[in-house]
Amino acid sequence: MAPNATIYKAELQVSDMDRHYYATHTLTLACHPSETAERLMVRLLAFALYADERLEFGKGLSNEEEPDLWRRNYAGEIELLIELGQPDESRIRKACARARQVVVVNYGGHAADVWWDKVAGSLARYRNLTVLDIPEATVRQLAELLERSMRLQVLVQDGELQLMDGSRSVSVHARRRMGSD
Repeated sequence: MAPNATIYKAELQVSDMDRHYYATHTLTLACHPSETAERLMVRLLAFALYADERLEFGKGLSNEEEPDLWRRNYAGEIELLIELGQPDESRIRKACARARQVVVVNYGGHAADVWWDKVAGSLARYRNLTVLDIPEATVRQLAELLERSMRLQVLVQDGELQLMDGSRSVSVHARRRMGSD
């Protein structure tokens, strides 16, 4: 029998000065047995960067057909599709055909650079694609914030994100490899 997912609860208070979005989200994150703490926190970071009332977590690792996060409009059309890590070019191509905007949140240090060197040329044609890099040291700091029950404040200003719990803070500056704001 496969082990069950570990459930994490997060209250995320988002103050996004860049998009003028202010809201509190009560989130339940299911951590798949093969998912690392780092990946789970990058999922939470991606939510914070693109927070919206309709943004939701996909089934991710347990369902290859769904993205890590997505936002659909009221007609069910995909407005935003977010993938984590280093997806293959065919997955990105399908995502760009399905969604108005696609974001890849790339992390993983040297592996992220190797992936980018391999796919950059073929991805250049997708005008609805944004690729962001999160530095490896930042991902490690994010993982240190992980607790089964979290209350986190997020401040986004001038493209920089500050993620804070009661006593710790992590500054995140995502490097934009391609795409626009």
